[in-house]
Amino acid sequence: MVRIAPFCSRSGSSAWISRWESPAPRRSSSIRFAIRAMAASASHEFDYDLITIGAGSGGVRASRFAANFGARVAVVELPFATISSDEAGGVGGTCVLRGCVPKKLLVYGSSFAHEFDESKGFGWSYDSPPRHDWKTLMKNKNTELQRLIGVYKSILSSAGVTLVEGRGKILDAHTVQVSGKEKYTAKYILVAVGGRSTVPDIPGKEFVITSDHALDLPARPEKICIVGAGYIALEFASIFNGFGSEVHVFLRGPKVLRGFDDEIRDFVADQMAAKGVKFHFEESPEAVEKCPDGSLLLRTNKSTEKTKCVMFATGRAPNTKNLGLEDIGVRLGKNGAIMVDEYSKSNVDSIWAVGDVTNRTNLTPVALMEGMAFSKTVFGDRPTKPDYNNIPSAVFTQPPIGTVGLTEEQAIKELRNIDVYTSSFRPMKATLSGLSDRTFIKMIVDCATGKVVGVHMCGEDAGEILQGVGIAVKAGLTKDHFDATVGIHPTSAEEIVTMRSPTRKIREDAEVKDRDQTTASG
Repeated sequence: MVRIAPFCSRSGSSAWISRWESPAPRRSSSIRFAIRAMAASASHEFDYDLITIGAGSGGVRASRFAANFGARVAVVELPFATISSDEAGGVGGTCVLRGCVPKKLLVYGSSFAHEFDESKGFGWSYDSPPRHDWKTLMKNKNTELQRLIGVYKSILSSAGVTLVEGRGKILDAHTVQVSGKEKYTAKYILVAVGGRSTVPDIPGKEFVITSDHALDLPARPEKICIVGAGYIALEFASIFNGFGSEVHVFLRGPKVLRGFDDEIRDFVADQMAAKGVKFHFEESPEAVEKCPDGSLLLRTNKSTEKTKCVMFATGRAPNTKNLGLEDIGVRLGKNGAIMVDEYSKSNVDSIWAVGDVTNRTNLTPVALMEGMAFSKTVFGDRPTKPDYNNIPSAVFTQPPIGTVGLTEEQAIKELRNIDVYTSSFRPMKATLSGLSDRTFIKMIVDCATGKVVGVHMCGEDAGEILQGVGIAVKAGLTKDHFDATVGIHPTSAEEIVTMRSPTRKIREDAEVKDRDQTTASG
């Protein structure tokens, strides 16, 4: 097999840089032509070296860097619509068009109500209550989405990637057909089509909305029932609560956010409840009925709630339906996820997959990492495995959550002997606002090594703060390193470096000494 050697270009500049995707380094046209001529001669039997199905975060990252390594690349993507379907998607994918970006814009918008309340304790007053215009928000949000679509198209164009609009279907190990018409061949095919919201098969499911619809409603519902306990359900509960809707959250378990640290789960639920979100624990939906007046009736195993809108946020599934994968023997797992090895290759050597369609760690920055690793492995002659250890993440509830590393429950199971540091406090702003806001920070330390193996925070700016802490945890820094760091005062973040005494010491092995005793004896 002939490999194209990676090309190291000189530094270049660009007229614009997107926060989400910066352009790949540019080469002179003559060098780019020479490299692509080499690629063409090496794989002349194919139209392209790579065809990517899906122009979301992972697909765009993989495609543009593959092109930067000298590959001839085409990306197939559906035309844009705010609601995804078998016939509509859009360049930018879920995160940019109907996920992280528009959701965060709505989070910003909804948070102003709380800030208005906070301001009163600082001397601000208003002749009349501030009013919100939902249509203005939707209009401006959609304008921003169109701008971002243009940015992503420019990124692909600048990298020399061909964009083909339509629905891609894999006919064989090297052939993709677009919208039942044109056929294109490639040495490699990358599937990066992401996932889609799912709704349980219950009576009346046709009356409910998903997160796609919630981001583009024509009017704000006065009352909304949200079914689900994950981060999507809680983020939208906070959004609609902030805008003034009556919000009810129905979940089948006793706690929100399965998989997060238990103390964080309890803390955020308490804080959201204090802001007016009504939780219905251990209630499962059984049916949704439409009333003569146009309202909806949500029936659960315990109660009935009449509402204007019912949103289901009960999970997402890989978007592999009708891609032709089963027909060519690609192995699929639970919910249709493409089964891949540690380099993102399927059991068919020419078919690779990255992002949510593989159902590994379904986060946009992870898809970017997987796409970059793919391009290095296949076209850069640098086999690279994605690294899933200590991935920081955030939940944009109000208050938000930031987290990295092991939860206390995971740490006990994996390490057995840990020290847990916690701090729950009233942030400085609340002392004058008079509101009930609180912040919670938790640190988990491995007794054997002194390393900080987990940090979790719920409070204002938690996501921003935990990005920096994530670097420290990823680097394997110890509690002593944190203790030796001077805090920034006055901030909530300084608590991370000033927690000196463990809240509790967990010892599954009786012979293990406390960390401070081990240090003293040494």
